Amino acid sequence: MLVREAAAAGLDVVALTDHDSTAGIAEAGAALPPGLALVPGAEVSCRAGGVSLHLLAYLFDPQEPAFQAARLELRESRRTRAERMVASLAAAGTGVTWEQVQELAAGAVGRPHVAQALVAHGLVPTVADAFTPEWIGTGGRHWAGKQELDVLDAVRMVRAAGGVPVFAHPGAAARGETVGDDVVAAMAAAGLAGLEVDHVDHDDAAVAHLRGLAADLGLLVTGSSDFHGANKTVRLGERTTAPEAYEALVAQGRMPVLTA
Repeated sequence: MLVREAAAAGLDVVALTDHDSTAGIAEAGAALPPGLALVPGAEVSCRAGGVSLHLLAYLFDPQEPAFQAARLELRESRRTRAERMVASLAAAGTGVTWEQVQELAAGAVGRPHVAQALVAHGLVPTVADAFTPEWIGTGGRHWAGKQELDVLDAVRMVRAAGGVPVFAHPGAAARGETVGDDVVAAMAAAGLAGLEVDHVDHDDAAVAHLRGLAADLGLLVTGSSDFHGANKTVRLGERTTAPEAYEALVAQGRMPVLTA
């Protein structure tokens, strides 16, 4: 359980931001050990022009109708996308099946679960090796696109639900194309609260640039390990948010931080 691992890592606050879903929040909140606070949220699939990006939404009302409906559509798109990738892999004779991927997911299915199936069949050594042009990397042989929200609409939607929108890993160029500062400025004008600056996929130059951009635009600077369990080698708590930025973020949210 994430919250027990977070406590063992010495953290006093952890955020749970599953992709397009809040399904794990209640269970995580119920399992909180003393001394650990949980910030509920979600990570939303977005697009700006032709570039995919992720928006972190913290402390929003999960029952707000418009944002709830949008997240449901995104989850359904994520599932059908995975089905298309599995069909392509099956046609190529890999042995990967939809039943296997569903079993690996044990819940909402996404691309990482397809990657896990490739590892299970010995086709790639690690999950990361599945995200290549040969397999299910963006634009790859067995890749399929998914539905994404316009990022400015998403920022406004999060705010309307009482949430705090933060641009996730905005300078992670190793993951693919990133957006320019003009897009970040437009997001800020639409209600963006912060930039996730301290992230393992940002080098020193990206961190310095993003800190300056956040200062110019009046945005909070946050940090995150972006922990994905066994799907990534990053250590839980490897990057964190400064206490003053955390307090400022919490002050903007409609929903409370959860405690034991």
